[in-house]
Amino acid sequence: MTAIPGIQPPPGVDYEQKWRVMATVATGVILATIDGSIVNVALPTLVDSFDTSFATIQWVSLGYLLTLATLTLLVGRIGDIVGKRKIYNSGFIAFTIASVLCAFAPTVGLLIAFRVIQALGATMVLALGISILTEAFPPTERGKALGYIGTAVSLGVITGPVVGGILIEAFDWRSIFLVNLPVGIIGTILAFRYVPDVPPAPGQTMDFWGAGLLSSALLSLSLALTLGQDRGFDDGLIVTLLVAFLALAAVFVRVELSTESPMIQLRLFRNPLLSVSVASGFLVFAALSATFFLLPFYLEGVLGFEIGQVGLLLGAGPLALGVVAPISGTLSDRWGIRSLTLSGLFILTAVYLAIQLLSTETTWWQYVLIAVPLGAGVGIFQSPNNSAIMGSIPREYSGVGGGLLNLTRLLGQITGIAVLGSVWAGRVLAVSTEPVPGNNASAAAGTAQVEGLHFTFAIAAALIGSAAVIGLWALRKERAARTEPVLAA
Repeated sequence: MTAIPGIQPPPGVDYEQKWRVMATVATGVILATIDGSIVNVALPTLVDSFDTSFATIQWVSLGYLLTLATLTLLVGRIGDIVGKRKIYNSGFIAFTIASVLCAFAPTVGLLIAFRVIQALGATMVLALGISILTEAFPPTERGKALGYIGTAVSLGVITGPVVGGILIEAFDWRSIFLVNLPVGIIGTILAFRYVPDVPPAPGQTMDFWGAGLLSSALLSLSLALTLGQDRGFDDGLIVTLLVAFLALAAVFVRVELSTESPMIQLRLFRNPLLSVSVASGFLVFAALSATFFLLPFYLEGVLGFEIGQVGLLLGAGPLALGVVAPISGTLSDRWGIRSLTLSGLFILTAVYLAIQLLSTETTWWQYVLIAVPLGAGVGIFQSPNNSAIMGSIPREYSGVGGGLLNLTRLLGQITGIAVLGSVWAGRVLAVSTEPVPGNNASAAAGTAQVEGLHFTFAIAAALIGSAAVIGLWALRKERAARTEPVLAA
């Protein structure tokens, strides 16, 4: 086993194998990320194939997303207790088998059920992959490693809709699941061969009460935000779900603070680096998810681009993110985390303010001039921020740390689309000077839709700007903490 001078690897880890571990984890991230978006392209086709309603077919995507959001922290904690390798490898197997089952599902009900199983496998891979990667690399290279994973996420985001469209056009909807089979087999082989078998920290027990309360709270919140888009947030069911979330979350906090081996060590959030990084990540993902949810309506419905052109234009931001993320992660290992995360937040705030320049006459190159800095800003922010979270959590809770990264992204995604999407629709209808058919905001005049974008992205700029302000406060606290021992001496 090879060690780096001055740095002792965890038991069972050989730093010479780090790039093989990277290839394994990146394969899982790309596979799970692609599958989170590839199905969206097939939803209209599935409506016709199963002769059902779009409201029913939506659960093919929603079931996957809700499973990820509900179970990611639970899976991370189980990995900390019983060992990450066995859970991670089982996730690859479950994902691959479920993909085949989805391809041959005879009914829409079974397809939704198999998608939930597939999401469970994806949860095991995503929640524990980050933790496995941070153990496989020395702490001095953690930012660089997480930067490359940022590139893997970007590849999945870019290729998912493109590959899905090509496969459905050339074959049928079943092919989008069967394509996972060879990749899943390769990923499983890599996982069994290269993922290190790090023994879990001794003396840990499962907090079943905390796990049940947390999963129930996250499910209530996710359902409320998801269903609230169609039913309205003043609907009785949505209000009940939100109240249930608050009640369950309050009981969860009380239980965790009085348990010897809690599901989450809540006292860790007294560390400003961790709490600020989690909050900032949530705000950025909320703004970003709403952005990529709304921009297709603008590019296709207002500017009139063809669907193929829209796909290429939407790939400009993630492509920039994928290029910048490893560079930012490497620099964070040398320069520190806070300066880079703040730089990314300031860039993003400026970009969201620049979106006010979009109009009904915007050209493709003018759009790209905004999209590329947007992706670059996320890349500069994301890798150091993820490194800050993983570096703030002790090894015995590293699986929970990886789950926390994914949960931050998922809840930001759900919240951003639900809340900011509703803000956009409400603003469009409010400023429309002519009746809008069916109150469908995407059918409104282009000028009204652009006004809705300006209003919504001004709110996004305020959210990210507030994250930057919180980051500056944390930087001041950290500098004060470093100065106090020197003054005392």
